[in-house]
Amino acid sequence: MKKGIHPESYRLVVFKDMSNGHTFLSKSTAGSKDTIQWEDGNEYPLIKLDISNTSHPFYTGKNVMVDTAGRIDKFKKRYEKKK
Repeated sequence: MKKGIHPESYRLVVFKDMSNGHTFLSKSTAGSKDTIQWEDGNEYPLIKLDISNTSHPFYTGKNVMVDTAGRIDKFKKRYEKKK
């Protein structure tokens, strides 16, 4: 790695997949105002994810569309044929 171009402020954070509730602890520089108590009893910042490897169709082998923001319904409503 080149010196001086990578952040120094890595810290432990909890990532939570909001589609299925799966959580995991990792290091990150991402900021968050939310916190969660982890299995070890400590409190860590919480980063909410729309999709992770536990819910992504590529990794699960299931062909399921995850539509958390209603984007598909908005698209269909906008472009449906008028009768």
